[in-house]
Amino acid sequence: MRTAKITRSTAETSIEVELNLDGTGTYDNQTGVGFFDHMLDQLSRHSLIDMTIRAKGDYHIDDHHTVEDTGIAIGQALVKALGDKKGINRYGHFALAMDDTQVRCALDLSGRSYLVWNCPFTAEKIGTFDTELVREFFQAISLHGGITLHVDLVHGVNSHHIAEAAFKALAKSLRMAVETDPRMSQSLPSTKGAL
Repeated sequence: MRTAKITRSTAETSIEVELNLDGTGTYDNQTGVGFFDHMLDQLSRHSLIDMTIRAKGDYHIDDHHTVEDTGIAIGQALVKALGDKKGINRYGHFALAMDDTQVRCALDLSGRSYLVWNCPFTAEKIGTFDTELVREFFQAISLHGGITLHVDLVHGVNSHHIAEAAFKALAKSLRMAVETDPRMSQSLPSTKGAL
């Protein structure tokens, strides 16, 4: 089973992440940040990666540390669950439409972290959630998951739709990348011999 559990505790947050790459998209995410939980639920459901997340943060300051540290822990859990990466597709991409919005995502589970973020928001907040935290989450998961990650807003007006389309596009891209290729089940998808 390609599963992992990560616990991360700092003076600012306490995070537990459990995931199963070969799941059905079952989720139970409780971070104390309502909109973020909704996005994590989308990430799980559309990637078919089972996720259980518990987070407690310094909400009296803001949601920044909770969102970022959850991204760090998910990235670390992905690395652990992928193991030696033999047999995976490695690459994933998806263009996701949601009402007025289209977001494209392309990624490489290369072990080389790099984020290209061309996904501006039209509002500073979605309810009480700071929209700039979406990029912080993607940066954290890219950095700690060893993912080259490109996210581009093709068009969109509604910030809720932009954020949700970005998470869903990431989810569909991850689903493609972590899937195993039966023709290469014992091989690394690289000519270097390492990822």
